[in-house]
Amino acid sequence: MDAPNLLWKPDNKFVSESNLTRFIYWLFKSKGLTFKSYQKLWEWSTTEIGAFWLAIWEYFEIISDNRFKVPVTGSMPYSKWFDGASLNYAQHIFRKATTAHPAIIFKSENSDISQLSWEELENKVAALRSFLQHHGISKGDRVAGWLPNIPEAVISFLAVNSLGAIWSSTSPDFGTSSVIDRFAQIEPKLLIVTDGYSYNGKWYDKTKEIRVLQKNLPTIKITLLIPLSDKSDPVIKFENTYLWYDALNKPGELTFEPVPFSHPIWVLYSSGTTGLPKAITHSHGGVLLEHLKYLTFHNDVKPGERFFWYSTTGWMMWNFLVASMLCGATIVLYDGSPGYPDLNVLWHLSEKTGINHFGTSAPFIIANMKAGTTPGKSYDLSQLRSVGSTGAPLPTDGFNWIYENVKKDLWLTSMSGGSDVCSAFVGGNPLWPVYSGEIQCRALGCKLEAYNVKGMSVTNEVGEMVISEPMPSMPVYFWNDPDFSRYKESYFEMFPGSWRHGDWIMITKRDGVIIYGRSDTTLNRGGVRIGTAEIYRVLDKMPEIEDSIIICVDKEKGEFYMPLFIVPAQNKTLDSVLKAAIKNKLRNECSPRHVPDDIIQITEVPYTLSGKKTEAPVKKILMGQAISNSLSKDALKNPNVLDFFIEFANILKKDIR
Repeated sequence: MDAPNLLWKPDNKFVSESNLTRFIYWLFKSKGLTFKSYQKLWEWSTTEIGAFWLAIWEYFEIISDNRFKVPVTGSMPYSKWFDGASLNYAQHIFRKATTAHPAIIFKSENSDISQLSWEELENKVAALRSFLQHHGISKGDRVAGWLPNIPEAVISFLAVNSLGAIWSSTSPDFGTSSVIDRFAQIEPKLLIVTDGYSYNGKWYDKTKEIRVLQKNLPTIKITLLIPLSDKSDPVIKFENTYLWYDALNKPGELTFEPVPFSHPIWVLYSSGTTGLPKAITHSHGGVLLEHLKYLTFHNDVKPGERFFWYSTTGWMMWNFLVASMLCGATIVLYDGSPGYPDLNVLWHLSEKTGINHFGTSAPFIIANMKAGTTPGKSYDLSQLRSVGSTGAPLPTDGFNWIYENVKKDLWLTSMSGGSDVCSAFVGGNPLWPVYSGEIQCRALGCKLEAYNVKGMSVTNEVGEMVISEPMPSMPVYFWNDPDFSRYKESYFEMFPGSWRHGDWIMITKRDGVIIYGRSDTTLNRGGVRIGTAEIYRVLDKMPEIEDSIIICVDKEKGEFYMPLFIVPAQNKTLDSVLKAAIKNKLRNECSPRHVPDDIIQITEVPYTLSGKKTEAPVKKILMGQAISNSLSKDALKNPNVLDFFIEFANILKKDIR
C-alpha cells in the first residue's frame, strides 16, 4: 500500500493552544502522569479505563452529588458507570451561558440569519418546561419531536431534558410509517410537530400526516404545534393541540432535575435492517462524558467558537451538534437543502456567520467536487479552522479537494461512529498531521481494533471494526429489550465479549484508520443508514409486487449505487407506471433517500434454507467478489437464482468496484 500524501500538519501554536495539550498538562500536574505522545495517552485511556474516565469527570468538573464508589464495574454489555451519581445534561449546557456571544444562530431556505441569546434561550426553555410540567410531563416520560432543524427543536430538547424526561426525534421528511415504527415503541406522552417544512424551495404540508400520527400513537395526550406556514389558526384542525407561542407565553423558572447517571437521556434508532428499528437508549451521564471528551479534545471546540454541522433531527449528528454547547460554543443551525439554490449555500452561510468548525458529510464534499465549486475563492473563510466529515468514508479525492478548493491551512477531521454511541470511535487529533484518505486516530477511551476472521487484532490489514473495552456512551439498553437479547445480537454475536460494529477497517502503521464501508447488509445511502426492512415493509403492501431485494454498493470516490430488484406479481410487469408507483411510495412513506437508483425485474429472490434473503452475498457478488467467497450455493433454497446477479455484476464491472 502506497504511503498517502501529507496534506496538513499542525504548527507549534496550533498544538500548544489545543484543548488536548491542556488536558495532557493537567494530567501531569494533577495526576503525575506523563505522556510523550498521543498514542501513549490513547493506550493509557484504553487500558486504565476507570482512571481515564474518572480523570474526564474531574477535568470537566461534573456537577453531581458524587455518590459513586468506582467509575466502572462489570463487562460489556452490562457495564455500570459512576453508579450512585446523579446529574443533568442540560445543566451542563446552561453553565456555559454568557452575554459574550449568542447561543444559537439560525438560517433556513426561507429566512434570514437570526440569533438567539443565551438569556432568550433560557427564558424559552424555562417557559416550555413550565408548560410541560403543567401537562403532566415528568422524569422518565417520553416526548417525541417530528421537527425540522430549527431553534424550537433545541429548545424542546433542553426543556424535556431539564425535567429528566426522555427525548426522541425524527425529521419531517420521514414518512408516517417510519415515524410510527419508531415512536410507537417508546409510547410518548407528548408530540411536538410543525405543520410542514421547506426543502429545495418547495413547501411540504404535513397537516394530514399529523392526524395520522395522532391516531396511530395512542399514548399521545398532548400535541404541541409549531406553525411554520402562513396559515391562520391551524390548531382548530387537531384534537388536544396547543400552539407553540401560546405554550411559551407564560414565564417559568429554569431548574434541573438530577437523575441517575444511567437514566435515559434520549432514544435514537437503528436503521431497521432486521425488523423494526432498534430503539437505542443512551444515558445522561454516558453521553455527557463522551460529548465533553470528544468535542473538546477531538474537535478542539472552544468557548465562543461557532460550530456547525449540517444535519436533520433524525440523525445523531443533530444531538452531537447541540452537544457542542457543552463546550461553550455557539451552534449554527441550517434548515433546508444543502444544494438549494446551489451547492454554495452552506459556504455562504459559513462566511456570513463566521463558522469556525464546519461539519458535513462525505457525499456533500463529493458533490461539491463534481460540481467544481471553489469555496475558498468565492467566500471569505478566514474564520474557518476545521472541516468535519462523517456519514460515509471520505475518499482520497475528497481529502484532496478540501485542501485544494476550501483552504490549505485547515484541519480536516474525518470521523466515524454512529447512533450506537452518539459520538465517534475514530476522528480528529489536533496534535497529528492529516494524510490523504486516512482518519487521524482512534478516540481516547475507545479501544478500537481490527479483528481478522480468527478474532485476532491486526494492524495494517483489513478487518472487522471491534471495540474491546466498554465506553460510557454505549447504550444502556434497547427500549423493550429486557433480556438484552436484541442488544447482544446486534453487537456481540460475532466476537463474544467484544463489540463488533459492522465496518471494514484498517489500522495503519501511523496509527491512523481507514474505513472501507459496511460489513453488514445495512444500506448506506449518502451517509444515511437505511434498513432494508423499512423498504420491504412498504413494498410488501403493494399488490403488484410479489417479492423484492435491495442492495447498496460502495463505488469508487465515495459514491453509492442502490438497485432494487423486483419480482412482479402474477400477470404484472415492471413497467414505467409500476416504477413510478414504487418510487412515490418509498418517498412518501419513508424518505427521498429510500428511493433506489435503479429498479430491475427478476424472476426470484435468492433465499437461504432458513428463509432469509441473501442480501450480503448478493452485495458481495455485485462488488465483484467470487461466488465462492460470498456464499455456499448449498445454503440456498434456489441457488440458480444467483446466476442472474453474477451476470448483472459483469455488466456493472466498469462502474462498481
